Amino acid sequence: MTGPVTNTPGSASSDPVSPGGTVASLSLPPWAVATTARRAHIARVVTLIGTWAAQLAVSPAERQAWHDAAMWHDALRDAPEHALRAILADDPVAGAGDSAEIPPDPAFLHGPAAAARLAADGERRDGVLDAIRWHTVGSVGWGATGRALYMADFLEPGRGFAREDRAALARRVPLDFDGVFREVVQMRVQWAVGAGKALAPRTVALWNSVR
Repeated sequence: MTGPVTNTPGSASSDPVSPGGTVASLSLPPWAVATTARRAHIARVVTLIGTWAAQLAVSPAERQAWHDAAMWHDALRDAPEHALRAILADDPVAGAGDSAEIPPDPAFLHGPAAAARLAADGERRDGVLDAIRWHTVGSVGWGATGRALYMADFLEPGRGFAREDRAALARRVPLDFDGVFREVVQMRVQWAVGAGKALAPRTVALWNSVR
């Protein structure tokens, strides 16, 4: 993993890995399209993932990667579908074949689109880009950054469902990172199946890898 790219849009200049996250302190790229509610969600994810990084005493470079992935994962969540598809049409990664792995549901486009914009702006950390690109569907190839973002996005306390269960899982992450990740994958798969949603190939592969 390489170090942070200093000219990457959204990089904080003072204390980028502080576990405290508020909407006012968010440093999103200038091209971000995120409502006030979305920014509040992002701030909660940044706070949660920063707390885990501190408790796990991960290296400064990894803490930075976790922070940046959390900060930017939903930078384009509220962009219109046509804008997201236009970004992906010019994405060299999508052009190499990954576009077939992006589910057709527009809700899954913002991760790949944000990763494409960040890469175009100079971001070179594959772990950060892959965490953002696949945070809605999962990826077998993830390291700790992708797994931490996947869990924090799901377990952040602002979500209204299964609050007690998710809070308990969030507290366990520093004690059993891999075990909680497995449970989060299971919960997300079960929810999708229960809602009648088709699972993306990457989601199926991830589930099969942790069962």
